[in-house]
Amino acid sequence: MSDLFLALLHHPVVNRNGGIVTSAITSLDLHDLARSSRTYGVRAFFVVHPVPSQREFAADVIEHWRFDFGRSFDSRRREALELIRVVATLDDARNEAEKISGAVPILVHTSARNCGAVKFADLRARLARGDAPPAMVLLGTGFGLAPEVAERADILLDAISGADDYNHLSVRAAGAIILDRLRGR
Repeated sequence: MSDLFLALLHHPVVNRNGGIVTSAITSLDLHDLARSSRTYGVRAFFVVHPVPSQREFAADVIEHWRFDFGRSFDSRRREALELIRVVATLDDARNEAEKISGAVPILVHTSARNCGAVKFADLRARLARGDAPPAMVLLGTGFGLAPEVAERADILLDAISGADDYNHLSVRAAGAIILDRLRGR
């Protein structure tokens, strides 16, 4: 099975009006996506943010659960949070994933908008072969990844579709669904 990585981008993302913005890191995203990553065998979960104080915030949250009260409170959460790598750029995440995996990961763009050409089942089969390059699934905060991220991606993944046209999942819920579709039993 090929290595799988997850990257949560906070820049460049779009706001509700389509403008390019930088969003804030939330501790809920860190906790929940780390736990989903651990559950589905993700090699590393990258939190990408260009602002140093935001990266420091993420590091403080992680450290609390590794060394402080959190460690004795819930050791399983600590195990999941150890998958997090906080980096400044997508290039930093990709370079670190290459060091972990030994190969440059392909970038998999996700979106709530139905702009993707690759079906979940096709990417799942590709990853299951084991001879495919590693993949890094990109998740966007705010109202999704900026168009320039899609332009860099190697794969545009099909959107998650629900019961009707409403599609406004939290990034945590979308990440869990995507990982389940790619790695669930």
